Formats: sequence, structure tokens, C-alpha cells
Amino acid sequence: MPKVGMQPIRRSQLIAATLEAVDQVGMGDASIAYIARLAGVSNGIISHYFRDKNGLLEATMRHLMLALSKAVRDRRAALADDGPRAQLRAIIDGNFDASQVSGPAMKTWLAFWAASMHHPSLRRLQRVNDHRLYSNLCGQFRRTLPQAQARAAARGLAALIDGLWLRSALSVEGFDTRQAMQIAYDYLDLQLAKAT
Repeated sequence: MPKVGMQPIRRSQLIAATLEAVDQVGMGDASIAYIARLAGVSNGIISHYFRDKNGLLEATMRHLMLALSKAVRDRRAALADDGPRAQLRAIIDGNFDASQVSGPAMKTWLAFWAASMHHPSLRRLQRVNDHRLYSNLCGQFRRTLPQAQARAAARGLAALIDGLWLRSALSVEGFDTRQAMQIAYDYLDLQLAKAT
């Protein structure tokens, strides 16, 4: 019989092992056995908590999405300035938070995006993530721009954030978060200048 309180510990342990496995060998070669070995548990433990590898990937992505949501929320809450420019910069910064740009996180996001095209539960998660980013951006742009312009600016900034992130994830030189954020800030300033 499992010990009381072990479930959250085991789940965290297995999610950490999944991030490590994807970083080391990629999602294709990150077998249940490999992940279990990294976590120091039996294969059956993964089946017990997550059903299968897709369930484990879904839980790992929920973990990364919660970290992303927290990074954005914390940055927005810490602002003394509640204006749209400051709020939008906080959203940009949260999307380039260390929890999202580490090697294991980036490789897992890439694997998730690829897998989401073939698995309905992962596709739903991806839609939620996309909608959350677009909605947050649109809400802030709407404070200064007419609705159609706000929507276009939000779509553009969401695509720019994803594109900068993707290009950086695939770069052999590493991720220059400062440069990526500055490019996003420049786009933001261009869009907000349309309000004047």
C-alpha cells in the first residue's frame, strides 16, 4: 500500500525525470523504462500515476504551463505601473522566464508541440495555452487600441514571442533572452504608437 502523501512527490519526481530524459535523448527515445530509471522507480509506477507516456507528457506540459502562468502572473502583480505597456512587457518577460528557456523545458515544449498535432488531449492543452497568451495580450492592447487593431497586435505579438522562442530553441548558439525580449519590446512599442 502506498504511503500517504506520496502521490504529489512521485508525480513531481516523474515529471522532473521526464524533463531530464527529453533533454538527454529526446521524446522519441525517452521510453517509460528510461524515465523510470532516471526517477529511480519501477515502470509500473508511471503507469499507476499517468497511464502511459502520453499521460506523462501531458502532466509534464501542465507543469510547464503552470510555471509559465506563474511567471507571468508574478511579474504582472509586482508592477507599480498598471499601464498596458508595463503589463504587456511583463507578459513578454514571463514567456522568456528561466523556467521556460532552460534546455529541458525548451526541448519538452518542442516535443509537446510536435505531439499535439497527433493527440487530442495534447492538442487541447496547446489550444488553451495559445488562447491564454492571445487573450492576455489582446486585453492589454484593447486598453489603448480599437478592437480590430488590438486583435491584430495581439496575434502579431503572440506569433513573435513563439517565433523568437522557437528560433532560439533551435539555435546552436544558445538563447539570448535579452535580445529576444528587446525585439518583442520594439514590436510592442510600434503597436502602441498607433494609439497616439
